[in-house]
Amino acid sequence: MKCWIKTRLRQSSYCSLTKDDRVWNYGGFWRRAGAFALDYVLIAIYLLAVTLLFLFLNTLFDVNQWLFSDRIRGQLTASLLVTLPVLLYFALAESSAWQGTWGKRRLGLKVADIDGDRISFGRALARNLLKFIPWELSHTLIWEIRFTSQTDSMLISYGFALVYLLIGVNILALVMNKKRQTLYDLLVKTYVINQR
Repeated sequence: MKCWIKTRLRQSSYCSLTKDDRVWNYGGFWRRAGAFALDYVLIAIYLLAVTLLFLFLNTLFDVNQWLFSDRIRGQLTASLLVTLPVLLYFALAESSAWQGTWGKRRLGLKVADIDGDRISFGRALARNLLKFIPWELSHTLIWEIRFTSQTDSMLISYGFALVYLLIGVNILALVMNKKRQTLYDLLVKTYVINQR
Protein backbone atom coordinates (compact mmCIF):
# COMPACT_ATOMS: atom_id res chain seq x y z
CA MET A 1 0.00 0.00 0.00
CA LYS A 2 1.16 3.52 -0.67
CA CYS A 3 1.64 6.16 2.00
CA TRP A 4 3.35 9.47 2.66
CA ILE A 5 6.71 9.98 4.36
CA LYS A 6 6.46 12.95 6.66
CA THR A 7 9.60 15.08 6.55
CA ARG A 8 10.39 18.24 8.46
CA LEU A 9 9.74 20.49 5.49
CA ARG A 10 7.12 18.74 3.41
CA GLN A 11 5.43 15.48 2.60
CA SER A 12 7.33 13.64 -0.08
CA SER A 13 6.04 11.23 -2.68
CA TYR A 14 4.29 7.94 -1.98
CA CYS A 15 6.29 5.02 -0.57
CA SER A 16 5.91 1.79 1.38
CA LEU A 17 6.85 1.96 5.05
CA THR A 18 6.17 0.37 8.38
CA LYS A 19 2.91 1.25 10.15
CA ASP A 20 4.55 3.71 12.53
CA ASP A 21 6.05 5.83 9.73
CA ARG A 22 2.87 6.21 7.67
CA VAL A 23 0.82 9.37 7.49
CA TRP A 24 -2.44 8.91 5.60
CA ASN A 25 -4.23 11.74 3.89
CA TYR A 26 -7.64 11.30 5.54
CA GLY A 27 -10.94 12.28 3.95
CA GLY A 28 -12.40 15.38 5.57
CA PHE A 29 -15.95 16.48 6.23
CA TRP A 30 -16.74 18.23 2.94
CA ARG A 31 -15.34 15.55 0.68
CA ARG A 32 -17.19 12.84 2.63
CA ALA A 33 -20.40 14.89 2.59
CA GLY A 34 -20.03 15.37 -1.16
CA ALA A 35 -19.52 11.64 -1.65
CA PHE A 36 -22.66 10.91 0.37
CA ALA A 37 -24.60 13.48 -1.68
CA LEU A 38 -23.53 11.70 -4.88
CA ASP A 39 -24.55 8.36 -3.40
CA TYR A 40 -27.86 9.88 -2.37
CA VAL A 41 -28.56 10.62 -6.05
CA LEU A 42 -28.39 6.85 -6.65
CA ILE A 43 -30.55 6.23 -3.59
CA ALA A 44 -33.13 8.77 -4.85
CA ILE A 45 -33.25 7.04 -8.25
CA TYR A 46 -33.80 3.70 -6.52
CA LEU A 47 -36.54 5.20 -4.30
CA LEU A 48 -38.23 6.71 -7.35
CA ALA A 49 -38.22 3.30 -9.05
CA VAL A 50 -39.72 1.64 -5.94
CA THR A 51 -42.36 4.36 -5.69
CA LEU A 52 -43.33 3.99 -9.35
CA LEU A 53 -43.53 0.22 -8.94
CA PHE A 54 -45.81 0.61 -5.93
CA LEU A 55 -48.01 3.10 -7.77
CA PHE A 56 -48.38 0.64 -10.63
CA LEU A 57 -49.02 -2.35 -8.34
CA ASN A 58 -51.47 -0.33 -6.29
CA THR A 59 -53.66 0.26 -9.34
CA LEU A 60 -53.88 -3.52 -9.83
CA PHE A 61 -53.95 -4.96 -6.31
CA ASP A 62 -54.29 -2.15 -3.74
CA VAL A 63 -50.96 -3.16 -2.15
CA ASN A 64 -50.60 0.10 -0.22
CA GLN A 65 -53.64 -0.70 1.88
CA TRP A 66 -52.33 -4.17 2.68
CA LEU A 67 -48.67 -3.24 3.26
CA PHE A 68 -48.93 0.12 4.98
CA SER A 69 -52.18 0.11 6.98
CA ASP A 70 -50.62 -1.77 9.89
CA ARG A 71 -47.86 -0.14 11.96
CA ILE A 72 -45.53 -3.16 12.16
CA ARG A 73 -46.10 -4.37 8.61
CA GLY A 74 -45.55 -0.87 7.23
CA GLN A 75 -42.30 -0.37 9.12
CA LEU A 76 -41.04 -3.81 8.13
CA THR A 77 -41.92 -3.19 4.47
CA ALA A 78 -40.15 0.17 4.47
CA SER A 79 -37.08 -1.31 6.16
CA LEU A 80 -36.86 -4.21 3.71
CA LEU A 81 -37.44 -2.05 0.62
CA VAL A 82 -35.47 1.05 1.61
CA THR A 83 -32.99 0.59 4.45
CA LEU A 84 -31.78 -2.93 3.68
CA PRO A 85 -30.88 -2.26 0.01
CA VAL A 86 -29.11 1.00 0.93
CA LEU A 87 -27.23 -0.71 3.75
CA LEU A 88 -26.16 -3.56 1.47
CA TYR A 89 -25.09 -1.13 -1.27
CA PHE A 90 -22.74 0.67 1.13
CA ALA A 91 -21.41 -2.50 2.79
CA LEU A 92 -20.82 -4.38 -0.48
CA ALA A 93 -19.17 -1.39 -2.17
CA GLU A 94 -16.90 -0.57 0.78
CA SER A 95 -15.76 -4.18 1.17
CA SER A 96 -15.20 -4.63 -2.58
CA ALA A 97 -11.93 -4.17 -4.45
CA TRP A 98 -13.01 -0.54 -5.06
CA GLN A 99 -13.15 0.07 -1.28
CA GLY A 100 -15.90 2.62 -1.64
CA THR A 101 -19.29 3.52 -3.00
CA TRP A 102 -19.78 5.25 -6.33
CA GLY A 103 -19.77 8.65 -4.60
CA LYS A 104 -16.57 7.92 -2.68
CA ARG A 105 -14.83 6.69 -5.82
CA ARG A 106 -15.89 9.80 -7.76
CA LEU A 107 -14.32 11.99 -5.08
CA GLY A 108 -11.18 9.90 -4.63
CA LEU A 109 -12.02 8.36 -1.26
CA LYS A 110 -11.77 4.80 -0.03
CA VAL A 111 -12.62 2.97 3.18
CA ALA A 112 -9.68 1.07 4.64
CA ASP A 113 -8.26 -0.59 7.71
CA ILE A 114 -5.16 0.65 9.57
CA ASP A 115 -2.92 -0.70 6.80
CA GLY A 116 -4.93 0.95 4.03
CA ASP A 117 -6.23 -2.44 2.93
CA ARG A 118 -9.75 -3.48 2.02
CA ILE A 119 -12.08 -4.22 4.92
CA SER A 120 -14.15 -7.38 5.22
CA PHE A 121 -17.85 -7.46 4.41
CA GLY A 122 -18.61 -8.06 8.11
CA ARG A 123 -16.69 -4.96 9.14
CA ALA A 124 -18.28 -2.90 6.35
CA LEU A 125 -21.72 -4.13 7.42
CA ALA A 126 -21.04 -3.22 11.07
CA ARG A 127 -19.74 0.21 10.00
CA ASN A 128 -22.85 0.93 7.98
CA LEU A 129 -25.28 -0.49 10.54
CA LEU A 130 -23.85 2.05 12.99
CA LYS A 131 -23.81 4.82 10.37
CA PHE A 132 -27.46 4.31 9.43
CA ILE A 133 -28.89 4.16 12.97
CA PRO A 134 -30.02 7.83 12.73
CA TRP A 135 -31.45 7.17 9.24
CA GLU A 136 -33.53 4.18 10.37
CA LEU A 137 -34.55 5.82 13.64
CA SER A 138 -35.80 8.91 11.80
CA HIS A 139 -37.75 6.72 9.34
CA THR A 140 -39.29 4.84 12.25
CA LEU A 141 -40.25 8.09 13.98
CA ILE A 142 -41.76 9.56 10.82
CA TRP A 143 -43.76 6.36 10.37
CA GLU A 144 -44.88 6.47 14.01
CA ILE A 145 -46.27 10.00 13.61
CA ARG A 146 -49.04 8.50 11.50
CA PHE A 147 -50.18 6.27 14.39
CA THR A 148 -49.31 8.49 17.35
CA SER A 149 -51.72 10.07 19.76
CA GLN A 150 -51.14 13.49 21.28
CA THR A 151 -49.76 11.92 24.48
CA ASP A 152 -47.07 10.01 22.55
CA SER A 153 -45.83 13.07 20.66
CA MET A 154 -43.28 13.91 23.37
CA LEU A 155 -41.65 10.51 22.89
CA ILE A 156 -41.32 11.22 19.17
CA SER A 157 -39.73 14.59 19.98
CA TYR A 158 -37.18 12.85 22.20
CA GLY A 159 -36.54 10.36 19.40
CA PHE A 160 -35.78 13.14 16.92
CA ALA A 161 -33.54 14.81 19.50
CA LEU A 162 -31.61 11.52 19.70
CA VAL A 163 -31.31 11.42 15.89
CA TYR A 164 -29.81 14.93 15.83
CA LEU A 165 -27.54 14.10 18.76
CA LEU A 166 -26.17 11.01 16.97
CA ILE A 167 -25.58 12.97 13.77
CA GLY A 168 -23.94 15.78 15.72
CA VAL A 169 -21.64 13.41 17.62
CA ASN A 170 -20.51 11.81 14.35
CA ILE A 171 -19.83 15.19 12.71
CA LEU A 172 -18.02 16.45 15.82
CA ALA A 173 -15.88 13.31 15.98
CA LEU A 174 -15.05 13.70 12.28
CA VAL A 175 -13.91 17.31 12.52
CA MET A 176 -12.17 17.00 15.90
CA ASN A 177 -10.31 13.75 15.27
CA LYS A 178 -6.98 14.18 13.45
CA LYS A 179 -7.61 10.94 11.56
CA ARG A 180 -11.05 12.22 10.50
CA GLN A 181 -12.89 9.24 11.96
CA THR A 182 -16.56 9.36 12.84
CA LEU A 183 -17.83 7.51 15.88
CA TYR A 184 -18.71 4.47 13.76
CA ASP A 185 -15.23 4.54 12.16
CA LEU A 186 -13.67 4.57 15.63
CA LEU A 187 -15.84 1.69 16.82
CA VAL A 188 -15.03 -0.61 13.89
CA LYS A 189 -11.48 0.71 13.34
CA THR A 190 -11.89 1.99 9.78
CA TYR A 191 -10.51 5.04 8.01
CA VAL A 192 -11.63 7.04 5.00
CA ILE A 193 -8.54 7.88 2.97
CA ASN A 194 -8.01 10.32 0.10
CA GLN A 195 -6.57 8.55 -2.91
CA ARG A 196 -5.78 11.74 -4.81
